[in-house]
Amino acid sequence: MIRTWQLSNAGRSLVLASRDDRLPEIVYWGAALPEGEDLAALAQAVVPDVTGGMLDRVPELSICPEESRTFPAEPGLIARDGAARPLRPAFRFVREERRPGRLTLAFRDAALGLGYRAHFALDGDTGLVAARAAVDSDRPIMVHWLAAPVFPGPQLADEMLEFSGRWIGEFQIEASPWRPGQRARDNHTGRSGHEHFPGLILPARGATKTRGETWAFHYGWSGGHRMVAEELPDGRRQIQFGHASGSETRAAAHFETATLFAAFSQAGSNGCAVAFQRHLRARAPQARRPVHYNCWEAVYFDHALDELKEIAARAARLGAERFVLDDGWFGRRDDDSSSLGDWTVDPRKYPDGLGPLVDHVRGLGMEFGLWFEPEMVNRASDLARARPEWLLGPEDQIEGRQQRVLDMANPAVRDHLFRAIDAVLSDHAVSYVKWDHNRVLPHADAAQTRGLYDLLDRLGTAHPGVEFESCASGGGRIDFGILERTGRVWLSDSNDALERLRIQHDAALFLPPGVTGSHVGPRICHTSGRVIDIRTRAWVAAQRHMGFEMDPRELTEEEADVLSEVTAWWKSNRDWRMGADILRLESADPAVIAEMQLAGDGSRFVLFAGQAVTSAQILPRPLRLTGLDPAARYCLRLITARDLPRLSRGAPALKSGPVTFSGQALMGQGVSLPWTFPERLHVIEGERL
Repeated sequence: MIRTWQLSNAGRSLVLASRDDRLPEIVYWGAALPEGEDLAALAQAVVPDVTGGMLDRVPELSICPEESRTFPAEPGLIARDGAARPLRPAFRFVREERRPGRLTLAFRDAALGLGYRAHFALDGDTGLVAARAAVDSDRPIMVHWLAAPVFPGPQLADEMLEFSGRWIGEFQIEASPWRPGQRARDNHTGRSGHEHFPGLILPARGATKTRGETWAFHYGWSGGHRMVAEELPDGRRQIQFGHASGSETRAAAHFETATLFAAFSQAGSNGCAVAFQRHLRARAPQARRPVHYNCWEAVYFDHALDELKEIAARAARLGAERFVLDDGWFGRRDDDSSSLGDWTVDPRKYPDGLGPLVDHVRGLGMEFGLWFEPEMVNRASDLARARPEWLLGPEDQIEGRQQRVLDMANPAVRDHLFRAIDAVLSDHAVSYVKWDHNRVLPHADAAQTRGLYDLLDRLGTAHPGVEFESCASGGGRIDFGILERTGRVWLSDSNDALERLRIQHDAALFLPPGVTGSHVGPRICHTSGRVIDIRTRAWVAAQRHMGFEMDPRELTEEEADVLSEVTAWWKSNRDWRMGADILRLESADPAVIAEMQLAGDGSRFVLFAGQAVTSAQILPRPLRLTGLDPAARYCLRLITARDLPRLSRGAPALKSGPVTFSGQALMGQGVSLPWTFPERLHVIEGERL
């Protein structure tokens, strides 16, 4: 007997099939199937043959591959009972629940007292599949590994694109060839990590950023993930995502994965990116995004009220709309060696409390934001001295940034943190919290992440008008799980505009502009030592949720004018751009990093083309656009034309004024950019006529 289930929208279909009431396989995931497709026949058509040296029947590559079926590769569940004996369930169908766009399937192994549930949802607008799994037991068990529902890997794909990185160097795309055996990534840092963003892109042979079939995955969990991309001896491929192995450290009767988001596109990786971006955008804060000013790189721990008031006044004149007071306002926090955990205002720096600064900032027409790092504690703090048992990990552990981690699985710890943070937010007009996380955990523990989610959820309920940002030494905790509870992520601690240009470009495979913080850094970058022109710094920040993080007193009059002008441009375009899709462009010149931001209705776009380094050839190569209506006509204007150097001596059309072309011409031939220095950006506005 074959049972089948289908989820479809206008562009995509997902089909599951179960034989003999066993766990189902995903037998189809791709472009939408026509009405009336025989799903049982489709399921039968994918049954593989058998030859010498094999079992008499090929075990199913199910949504949770089972050892009990002699599955010859990574199983979807590795668990032990209370006596440490391996559990090898053979699940059988119990029931289904269907709602529009949603499917829940329940299975059980009665002999072992285990139940398995899989949930699938297909977003009607984006085509994004959201899948998660849960296991229930009649008795407490230990789970070493539980995969979210397992997807088949595409056959016509030669490589997989993963993400590595480091502090101030996040979202580095790494290409690995498909080959027999496993490609596994197991992140035990306790957070999504600079090193291991939980994403995977699988382009079909010949696919690019703008065309061709592409499959993509993201595991929405903030506590470290495991990914297995495996080619079996028979040639089939499987994709597994779940919590980091062994991170469920306690016996329990219920275990659940985070949501695995899966995208399919026939428009290259951009199509998958748009699905991810739109998913986040639909859940992001709907209020107008204010221009930030963060004081960290201006004053660090050296807080003086009069100085901060002057900085705030200058930031407001430049166009800032939200002032964020960073680390150093609490306890006796003069450096990073003390006071984490003591969330009371430092009376030495603020003898009258934060009120005078908050009032001054709000009087300038800006919102007030505040930095916290709630999950961390210094040994030199009142909290650590009073509650040493609340510290996670061994006494002789290696510290990070001279700090320890609080046991967020402990409800008493969460209650204490809620009261401390709630008091600060209740006593001051704070509209924004920068929530930091500056070290990895001493060991992976999924309960730590669940405790974080619980605390954020409680604070969000108590303070619905406060927006939270996720920061973890920059981009160390960016994922859809944390973004269910925060409205913004700090993409990287690097304010080097050239490094940011690349990081932002590749992070756009998942993140829309409105949730991605990007700030104008100091003239001499504090993380690279590089000196970068204010125009480049300003335009790179303007690509995303814009802010400033330099000391505004360092700006020359010309620099202040440039920054004010770019900020004014950002404000005048933010409403449509925060709802735009970021489309990464294929550049014929590897020295150029380019993207379009296309309005939801297709009526307008802005193109950013960054000359990151000197090109190998003398003149720029044409840059093809994407996502346009081939039959429509578009007027293009180079708004950075006046910034071109004198060595640009010719007369390309864009340089002298607006030009008009068809969408087909712009996508087929492209635009010819003027020559410019390295480390500069061209910004082009486009409007459909």
